[in-house]
Amino acid sequence: MYKSIPEVTLNDGMTLPVIGFGTYPLKGINGVNAIQSAIETGYRLIDSAYNYENEGTVGEAVKRSSVPRHELKITTKLPGRFQTYDKAVATIQESLFRANLDYYDLYLIHWPNPKQDHYVEAWQALTDAKKWGLIRSIGVCNFLPEHLDRLEKETGVKPSINQIELHPFFNQAEQRNYHKEHNIATESWSPFTRGYKDLEIDTLQTIAENHHKTIPQIVLRWHYQLGAISIPKSASPVHQLENISIFDFKLDETEMNMISKLTRPDGRIANQDPAVYEEF
Repeated sequence: MYKSIPEVTLNDGMTLPVIGFGTYPLKGINGVNAIQSAIETGYRLIDSAYNYENEGTVGEAVKRSSVPRHELKITTKLPGRFQTYDKAVATIQESLFRANLDYYDLYLIHWPNPKQDHYVEAWQALTDAKKWGLIRSIGVCNFLPEHLDRLEKETGVKPSINQIELHPFFNQAEQRNYHKEHNIATESWSPFTRGYKDLEIDTLQTIAENHHKTIPQIVLRWHYQLGAISIPKSASPVHQLENISIFDFKLDETEMNMISKLTRPDGRIANQDPAVYEEF
């Protein structure tokens, strides 16, 4: 199945599947089993974070899977409390120890935390860790255009990817346009919002019925056609397979617009505005 998932090439040459597997809040043996199931089902991009407290779970699932490490793309993220340079370097190393990995394929700054104003310092730590071979590609999460501009201006290094809140109720059109203009890949967290119930509305249901697909499949296809990488999470093997079975149909322009028009000014799940939000 994994060979049927298209890939995108980032601005540094790294390739990623257009659908990955989100791991929050999977932990312990149940988490290992769910992530291992996802890998065996065909997922090759696995998303985690230091603050999810499951990097060890991810590493164990990678160890137990039948898929060679070099075929997987493993992501984790730097938390806000460790954004000063020395703490960031130590945290990158700690994340590798936790997962028992030699390198991460993708390492992201989780939030800009602009009030603390250490994100440029953290970015320098990521660029150095990449030079040392600890990370293959570096990016960010939840960064606004002004944050991205500053990173490139002050360090000369542009993020390969920006993982942002993106779903039908918050479609991030302006942010996505910025990414496209600056050759930064868009990755969607909480691509369904958090839970399917929010998605069970007439527009999505009608489109799903027209294509004989589920609402989650319609939403993931919408992400794909927007040009965004999505990272859905499910512990169910049935839903895991369903979520990557979206490449045998296409939404037309009218359907894409119908979904995009579901966006709301207050569409953020938890009102986490990167201009003011501070992650611990």
